[in-house]
Amino acid sequence: MAAPSADEIARVDTSNQLGDVLSLPSQLEDALWRVETAGLERHEELGRGGEAPLLVCGMGGSAVGGDLAAASLANRLTRPLVTVRGYELPPWATPDSVVLCASYSGSTEETLACYEAAGALGATRVAVTTGGELARQARTDGVPVIGIPSGLQPRASVAYMLVSVLEVAAFAGVAPHVRTEIDASSAALRQLVDEWGPEAGEGNLAKEIAGGARDSCVCVYGAGPTAAVAYRWKTQLNENAKLPAFAGELPEADHNEIVGWEGAGVAGRFVAIFLEDTDQHPRTRRRIELTSRLIEPLAAATVIVESRGQGPLERMLSLVLLGDLVSLYLAVLRGVDPGPVAVIDRLKQELTGS
Repeated sequence: MAAPSADEIARVDTSNQLGDVLSLPSQLEDALWRVETAGLERHEELGRGGEAPLLVCGMGGSAVGGDLAAASLANRLTRPLVTVRGYELPPWATPDSVVLCASYSGSTEETLACYEAAGALGATRVAVTTGGELARQARTDGVPVIGIPSGLQPRASVAYMLVSVLEVAAFAGVAPHVRTEIDASSAALRQLVDEWGPEAGEGNLAKEIAGGARDSCVCVYGAGPTAAVAYRWKTQLNENAKLPAFAGELPEADHNEIVGWEGAGVAGRFVAIFLEDTDQHPRTRRRIELTSRLIEPLAAATVIVESRGQGPLERMLSLVLLGDLVSLYLAVLRGVDPGPVAVIDRLKQELTGS
């Protein structure tokens, strides 16, 4: 099937998820402004952490900012930056910890539980949300709130969540400020939007990958700085394209998962996508090449994708943009609307009544 045109995308994508993805460059800039208006510099307790980590509490699209921030900061972190997915803080959290509670809706029950736990512990808290119960409680408690725009799917708020984590990490002394890198990333992504967007024709990498992955289970592999992005690809393929997809990390996958590919033909149609970065260990790059070659006869397709850009944040975001676009083009090729996530909505309703 031919790559989807802009008109075909518009007919399927009723809530304009594509527009949200294409606005990633401007969202990065807007996110910086929104953090500034939260006045984090006025909260001296953010810098009291000493040796304590920064804990980012969230679920789904609200949690991914923690993963991506840790990956882009890497060896520039002076203390751990840990993403917490669940109802409880880790047992080693202390009153010196800084806890960033991220919930797009402001009503995520796991995040609200962590917010309350952090308060009981006496930890320093920050909230990032559109509103809801999280914003209400935070404002009542005098906790700074980074307000982000409503009207998006939570997974489309990746720029706001990422920038919020990066900025809180800087104010908490967990990492240096990277505002110049955020600005540079925004400019670089604008060029990639032109290259991979719906109007781009021949040689559109995002459309080519989507076409090759149609009607397949996609396994996305990252390594080092791209492992978190591989997980982002997996979740976007799940929610936008409504397909089973999985994420793995090299070199670990070479010690177990590579053997499972021997049964790929029996289990169904599987595609492997490997995410490379110039900052990966040379032996890891060699492993990607060898792993791809070894499973190629067993897979419907294998693809190796290289990040684009100068700094670590810019390169990471290039892969985030590419993966988001692949997931949307794949949804259109399948004829499914990428916006609704009916089964998640049903699960939340049933949890509310239980």
